[in-house]
Amino acid sequence: MAEPFAEFVLAGYRMCANLVRPVVPLVLSARVARGKEDPARTGERYGRPSLKRPEGRLIWVHAASVGETNAVLPLVERLTAAGFPVLFTSTTITSAKIAAARLPKDAVHQFGPLDVPAYLDRFLDHWRPYFVIFVESEIWPNVIGRLEQAVVPLVIVNGRMSDRSFRRWQSLGAVARTVLSQVGVVLARSEEDGRRFRALGAPRVEMTGNLKFDTPPLPADPVALARLKAAIDGRPVWLAAQTHEGEEQIVAAAHALLRERWPEILTIIVPRHPARGQAIHDLLAAAGLSVTQRSRGDLPEAGAGIYVADTLDELGLFYRVVPVALVAGSLVARGGHNPIEPVRLGAAVLHGPHVFNFADLYALIDRAAPTPPITDAASLAAAVGDLLADATAAPALAAKAGDALLPLSGALDATMSALKPYLSGKYYSP
Repeated sequence: MAEPFAEFVLAGYRMCANLVRPVVPLVLSARVARGKEDPARTGERYGRPSLKRPEGRLIWVHAASVGETNAVLPLVERLTAAGFPVLFTSTTITSAKIAAARLPKDAVHQFGPLDVPAYLDRFLDHWRPYFVIFVESEIWPNVIGRLEQAVVPLVIVNGRMSDRSFRRWQSLGAVARTVLSQVGVVLARSEEDGRRFRALGAPRVEMTGNLKFDTPPLPADPVALARLKAAIDGRPVWLAAQTHEGEEQIVAAAHALLRERWPEILTIIVPRHPARGQAIHDLLAAAGLSVTQRSRGDLPEAGAGIYVADTLDELGLFYRVVPVALVAGSLVARGGHNPIEPVRLGAAVLHGPHVFNFADLYALIDRAAPTPPITDAASLAAAVGDLLADATAAPALAAKAGDALLPLSGALDATMSALKPYLSGKYYSP
């Protein structure tokens, strides 16, 4: 039962969500203009379905963005193989495109509804989920409350609770306890994440491990891979993967330093958000750099020093052609991105100081395969240069990191085992 103060706050949250409904179209229109929403599918954000509900006991799986989507897709495949249709929702255009390309045949995609009661009611009335899976740190009070009212069980898989999120939820006290008390079970990715969920009031927490350890290597089209290797043609090459605004300038400055030693060096930049590709191209070209752009159909020509790879779902292609990769989102305070992906494909990992999204994982890799701290263009160029100078150095680091990660697999099997009571309908009440 909700504590009186918590119920008062949550009632206020519901009221505010209803009051902002008149401005939601303006907000979504602004997001469409910035390329953040699909203009043909904004109705889904209001809970309006664009597809027919599949027959059977439908499982709703919700993942916020690209990382969570990649992590949970193998679980979606297991669920559909077990005979359950899946409604998969996400909130970003990029994740929707990945879902469209990789979802199994018995799964459909919709954009997730906003956390507004009227939109949620419309969404739930149509889809009528058998039970619900949220991925990592998706905690939305209104939808959680609506699911409890409808007696639809909710599970959080690959549960992640960063220190920043923990402190924010902890400050809410009884509100956090009330919201999390409505979650059937949290399947945490680590003991630390589990401890934080328990401290916030989650009634049942199990440690099943990180699903990202069990994802297959990122895919790559073999024809595109052959063409890219032929275009590189033995040039020294490195990659800055999933960059954010403010990082491309650091990478470009590092490229300029590396070019003093290797005039033919190729730097590949894969922006986290491909829509930024043109802006990155223009920024670097204005600085006097020779830049080509993949979204235009370009390959890295012999005279071009920087290749902006601004296409969707091709990161696996670029990890396969480089010995060393800077995993970005770590030179600025974004928390870093998944380092398992480059390690799986044989690339040595460099990173900046901001890795709070994967702190334990980076600490493990740094112990097994230490690299110098990267804080600026000079330190980045020095680290890349040292690894390129010795043909055995980067593969050795990647192999050591891979060996360190190997014992951590098994989360997918553990998660499926923990979900058996829900699949059979004999689940635990919160």
